[in-house]
Amino acid sequence: MTTPSASTPPRPAPGTPMRIGLVGAGPWARMTHAPALAEHPGVVLSGVWGRRSEAAEALAAAHGTEAFTGDEGIDALLAVSDAVAFAVPPDIQAPLAARAAAAGCHLLMDKPVATTVAGAREVAEAAERAQVASVVFCTLRFATGTARWIAEQSAAGGWFTARAQWIGALYAPGTNNEFAASVWRREKGALWDVGPHALSVLIPVLGEVTELVAARGPADTTHLLLRHTSGASSTVTLALDAPVGAVGTDVEFRGEHGTAALPPGFDDALGGFRAAVDALAEAARTGVAHPCDVRFGLRITELLAQAEAGLGPVPAQAEAGLGPVPAQAEARLGPVPARS
Repeated sequence: MTTPSASTPPRPAPGTPMRIGLVGAGPWARMTHAPALAEHPGVVLSGVWGRRSEAAEALAAAHGTEAFTGDEGIDALLAVSDAVAFAVPPDIQAPLAARAAAAGCHLLMDKPVATTVAGAREVAEAAERAQVASVVFCTLRFATGTARWIAEQSAAGGWFTARAQWIGALYAPGTNNEFAASVWRREKGALWDVGPHALSVLIPVLGEVTELVAARGPADTTHLLLRHTSGASSTVTLALDAPVGAVGTDVEFRGEHGTAALPPGFDDALGGFRAAVDALAEAARTGVAHPCDVRFGLRITELLAQAEAGLGPVPAQAEAGLGPVPAQAEARLGPVPARS
């Protein structure tokens, strides 16, 4: 965040509730964002905007606030909000977040910020121009147990290598997962949905990514091999369309001090989101940028876009399950471009 100027949004006084509007009325907003905001003692939920008016009205009524919809509804919500939380698909989120920043609202964004570098950069530049605070909600960076664990591994240093696996069975028969209906998840796959989680843990501990190799696995599985500024390497496996028996999430660091594994109980989305709200309020009050802000979100998008470009289109025989993916589907991307 830059030095405050005359156009900088006023910083809330300590103890003053922050008015936060919610953009989104789907499952993620209903399960996490709305209850966390409505129950937070330092927040007034100033309204809920949804693309479907009936969904916005139902969620707003459940939490005692006003519903908004349509383009005029966005402007109306921004007018009564100090900050905006987003629970919509990333490429809907990005332009709306840039619009919110231009209106002087602080930003509590979901991951990924956008699925295009141009979209993510637009938000980062809008936040910089408006000098608003921002936080990108990567669950493990904010949930109490995992946030502390990440900080401890970063402080310990001396890591040689690491591995991270985010493997889900979102589309398995009989799972009835509400997020399986998400169009953007089905189109963009695990790389974009859970890839930000892996990078949000690895980068704070091992340092910025300097080299990246990407390869396809079965179904929507993506494998990444990363080199970091610390000299350590890491591997990442991401999948949403795995068999139920393969499901699991693991992160492990190995180095001078032995092995450190991600502690259990890392799925506290509500607690993590409340902590993200606190982080946004602190950044807005002090003017000190949070490490997991929109600029970090832009960097995540840059890395995932590099990986996606290296993978190229899915070969026809891989889509049909008729044979192995050709060797050219694995691409060494070489040095990763410097952070924007």
